[in-house]
Amino acid sequence: MMPAPLSTVANHVWQSTLFAGAAALLALMLRRNQAEVRYRLWLAASIKFLIPFSALQTVGSRFEWRTAQAAATSAGTSDWPLLPALLVLVWFCGCAAVVVHWWVRWRSVRRAVRTSSRLTIHGPIEVRSSATRFEPGIFGVFRPVLLLPEGIAEHLPPAQFQAILAHEFCHARRRDNLAASIHMVVEAAFWFYPLVWWIGGRLVEERERACDEEVLRLGSQPQDYAAAILSVCRFYLESPLLCASGVTGADLRNRIEAIMTERTVYGLTFARKLLLATAAIGAVAGPIVIGMTKAQAQAVPLRFEVASIKPAKDAGGRGGLQILPGGGLRMDGVTLQNLVSFAYDVHDVSGGPKWAGSDAYNVYAKPEHSAPEDNPKTEPSPGTAAWDRVRLRTRTLLAERFQLVVRKNSKVEQGYALVVAKGGTKLQQSTAPRPPGTMRGINRIDGRYGTMQMLATVLSGFLGSPVEDRTALTGNYDYKLEYTPDPEPGTSIFTALQEQIGLKLEPSRVTRQIIVIEKAEKPSAN
Repeated sequence: MMPAPLSTVANHVWQSTLFAGAAALLALMLRRNQAEVRYRLWLAASIKFLIPFSALQTVGSRFEWRTAQAAATSAGTSDWPLLPALLVLVWFCGCAAVVVHWWVRWRSVRRAVRTSSRLTIHGPIEVRSSATRFEPGIFGVFRPVLLLPEGIAEHLPPAQFQAILAHEFCHARRRDNLAASIHMVVEAAFWFYPLVWWIGGRLVEERERACDEEVLRLGSQPQDYAAAILSVCRFYLESPLLCASGVTGADLRNRIEAIMTERTVYGLTFARKLLLATAAIGAVAGPIVIGMTKAQAQAVPLRFEVASIKPAKDAGGRGGLQILPGGGLRMDGVTLQNLVSFAYDVHDVSGGPKWAGSDAYNVYAKPEHSAPEDNPKTEPSPGTAAWDRVRLRTRTLLAERFQLVVRKNSKVEQGYALVVAKGGTKLQQSTAPRPPGTMRGINRIDGRYGTMQMLATVLSGFLGSPVEDRTALTGNYDYKLEYTPDPEPGTSIFTALQEQIGLKLEPSRVTRQIIVIEKAEKPSAN
């Protein structure tokens, strides 16, 4: 199973990929419209990599009515597995390499700005002259300046020089350097994903085309403007930074062809404006609505219609567990820790008051009537949705009657993996459905319609170390394991597993789930 942090990143990446795919389809539909529209689509696809849908779902989850009886659970982790830690290290190294590469280039441009001199050219931003061979470009995000190579006004005819100025001032008005800086952050964070770099190429392409369209709209002659771009390409170096907008970016051949042929650019019709507005609203509102829906589903937890909790004389442990037809629950002589262990499907429960592990209770509960998915004539089997609903009802019962608040932790430690031994398993699936269970007796373990997860839980308690089921066996089985307890000579539990049912315990690093009781109160009598 993929560790939670990696799973979260993977989900975010594929969601952002789908978003980028939708942007690509819209851009294709609008290929005869203004380049500015397509540019904004690609910019939205870039920004999406910085905004997980889960963040919007979290916003939606705030719009709910919370009850005081809802089970409060916070999740925590400790000790990541080795693989995620190595991947994080690789990611950090790649990110650092990208940032250092850009920083070196930024210093070269910054040095050119510091040694430049101011020119008396009127425009929306300051214009400076530099002795470097960099092409004309806008440097800076919040206080940008136009940096021109020395003597460019003498190398270009006045009409061409004015077209170059118009192009650069267009970049400044559009704040293209800010958008480019945002995408550089995306490229640094997702350097490993080729789609991000491809989106960067589309941003530059549509950004330059949008400026070309604006320059021509302002009155520059196509032949003068095209000649100016070609002259800059011939005599000067391309801007070394994506966030230093220049003149010569994107596919130069296609740009010159579009400028000279004066391709017709159509405005957005009402239908296309409506399409874009709907897509934008859906992209933002969709995850929020999903979050609201999930919050509403969680705000009304599954619960038992009738529940009786009475003190018992002796604590019998989880051996008293019985799942009743229709999703009911009966547990005799169980402690609060036993109840929590069942409700959250973990073996290790810690924390809480001292009585949580000593005071015993008899619990009898019947589910609500509004549960048609639960068969009233058969007992749920472990691993089924019906079995999980019993656990969820038990969590609600604990929150309501014991005022329980817990915290989830996980810890990676040395334990055992339960696997199929060489030669295959000797287990036969049970053909007689019955209430499942796996019980440990004197020098024996009996499985009655039991699952491998049940066996792993029993073995974990016997060995005093976590045991993780890795058999991939999903059925229910009847079996008997007979062994001699250590240090007495005879058949050990390890030998019994392999010889009697064809399974094996291998030392392994396993993730142990732990529930920590942070708050609990004794239930009122009923």
